[in-house]
Amino acid sequence: MSFLDLLKHRRSIRQYKEEAVSKEALEAIVEAGLLSPSGRNIRPWELIVVQKKETLEKMSECRVGSAKMLAGASVAIVVIADPEKTDVWTEDCSIVMSNMHNMAHDLGLGSCWIQGRLRTATSADSGTASITTEDYVRECLHFPEGYKLEAILSLGMPAEEKTPAELSKLPFEKIHYEKF
Repeated sequence: MSFLDLLKHRRSIRQYKEEAVSKEALEAIVEAGLLSPSGRNIRPWELIVVQKKETLEKMSECRVGSAKMLAGASVAIVVIADPEKTDVWTEDCSIVMSNMHNMAHDLGLGSCWIQGRLRTATSADSGTASITTEDYVRECLHFPEGYKLEAILSLGMPAEEKTPAELSKLPFEKIHYEKF
């Protein structure tokens, strides 16, 4: 499969089978993240791999209405960074997420990017936003106070199939040559 074909077929998968992600596949996904380029090769990111079901279920409440798929995932990879290392940590972490997302698809796994930065968690009492997603995930995983959450990648064997993107439906009007 060409890289363009991979991109056409990769879709966000939010429903997973109760089947474990293999150790080899997980290692390949993490390696794809670690191979990501970063500004001045600083690599400000840290990856937290979560496989415990009870932790995944708790983490499924980390975003108002948008992280429920974590409860059914086999694995989640949390991408955090030390913002003191570089001012482009969000871009660097986004490249890590993208590489892992694409690697998961290449291996036949489903994945979904769950944005964490600048998002809020659901309050268990009222169902309303109460704390940031970052603070909620920090409480679950105990990462240091100075680190910032970028996103979480949910992973599992896909229990849904989506149609590939059609090149003819891409917004080509967004392409500008030489000037806007």
